[in-house]
Amino acid sequence: MRKPLIVGNWKMNGSRESVRALLLAITANEDVGCDRIVCPPFVFMDMAAGLVQQSVVELSAQNLESNKAGAFTGEISAAMLADVGCSHTLIGHSERRELFGETDEIVAAKCMAALDGGLVPILCVGETLTEREAGETESVVLRQVNEVIKIVGIEGFSRSIVAYEPVWAIGTGKSATAEEAEAVHMLIRKRLAEESERVGEKIRILYGGSVKPENAKALFAMEDIDGALVGGASLDADSFLAICEAAAR
Repeated sequence: MRKPLIVGNWKMNGSRESVRALLLAITANEDVGCDRIVCPPFVFMDMAAGLVQQSVVELSAQNLESNKAGAFTGEISAAMLADVGCSHTLIGHSERRELFGETDEIVAAKCMAALDGGLVPILCVGETLTEREAGETESVVLRQVNEVIKIVGIEGFSRSIVAYEPVWAIGTGKSATAEEAEAVHMLIRKRLAEESERVGEKIRILYGGSVKPENAKALFAMEDIDGALVGGASLDADSFLAICEAAAR
């Protein structure tokens, strides 16, 4: 049985005051029946680590650099993230792919760097609206997954999480229907199971794309949806905890 997981991606939002208030509210409610991870901006990570230290809430970075160290101004390595208390990192979020030009190859290299650095990568995959309307959802998602398989191997996925996030649903208020999301989750799980039935059964696959308390229950009722990667709703403690409660099925 895969335990549900809710990940809150705070993106480029927050202040010391708001981060403190949000984490105190989230960590005050321990018994929600699912695993919880939050992704603060880098500058608040050390403070966040102190606030979650005595709780079950874990920390994830929003991104990392694939190189271990060196002349990479402005970048953060896996070792640095682990040193300040991170256990996970997002990899290949659609905003990184679209706005910052991260290719499938770059994403795969970052997954490898995360694993080598002792972090759990949360690999984000998904199609744009143009690709969906052209009937390319399956080919795009499989291309993204296959590139990572090529670099980290199927055993790398045994220490990873996947998040399916249709790009057209992120921050738009639109969400894939539960059935649409389930179809892609099944596709990903089937592809990984072709390499290893054990990994295909064990891996947690999250849905991301305008997840809210109102649509969470229907999404989590699907067999292959193991939780959510939550954006805007994760900035409000009540909304985030309501999604967590919906996941505790």
